[in-house]
Formats: sequence, structure tokens, C-alpha cells
Amino acid sequence: MLIGELSRQTGINTHQLRYYEAQGLLEPGRGANGYREYGDDAVLTVAQIRRLLEAGLSTQEIAYLLPCATGTAPDLEPCPELLDTLRARLHGLDEHIDTLARSRQALHDYIETTEQRVSEYYRGCEIEELRPMS
Repeated sequence: MLIGELSRQTGINTHQLRYYEAQGLLEPGRGANGYREYGDDAVLTVAQIRRLLEAGLSTQEIAYLLPCATGTAPDLEPCPELLDTLRARLHGLDEHIDTLARSRQALHDYIETTEQRVSEYYRGCEIEELRPMS
């Protein structure tokens, strides 16, 4: 099938499919006219790529894991160093989540402190307005 047909069947734009090819995730053949020709298995491969991307894996990690993928879920066969790669990615995500949580707390603290200062400022203004003029 040509790239347009693969795009229609998978719902993925042709430029994204070309990107997957550039990353080594899809390997189309070439017809006599030079057009990309994908096998029927390309639909499954694209589904696997999308699911692995949704799991937060990079295209480089997916290129490593894709030969271990079977089915649309995909299920991963126990290939060498597979678990190490997945665990390393999970650890990276956990670290990123921790960093985001610290950033969120810091922003919350800045907002709270600034809101308190605003309240104190306006309370001070109200007190000034209530003082009798001499």
C-alpha cells in the first residue's frame, strides 16, 4: 500500500509516517516508480508505535523495543535488556514527576505569599483611610 493508504488506515498524517521511517521505525519498500510501498504489517506496526509513544517512550527507545512487540497492545516479548530499558524510562518519568511536583509546590508557595502581602497592603490602606486627618 502507498503512504496515503497507510495514513487513511491508521489515522496518522503522512508527514508523521515519514518521520517514523526516518527514525527507523517503519521500513517501506520502494516501487519501480520510487513511491514508498508498505506491507500489510505496517498498520500493526504503526499501532504499536503509537501505543509505545503514549507510554512516554522516545522513538529511539521504541526502535530498540519494536522488534520485541507483538499484537496491537503491544505485548512485549522478553528480549535482551527490555526490562532495563523500560525501568530506566519509568525512573526518568518518576524523576520528572518529582521535579514537576516541587515546581508546583514552589509556585503555590509564591502565590500564597504574594496573596498574603496583597491582603496586608490593602488592610494597611484601609487603616490609613480610617485615621482622622489632623
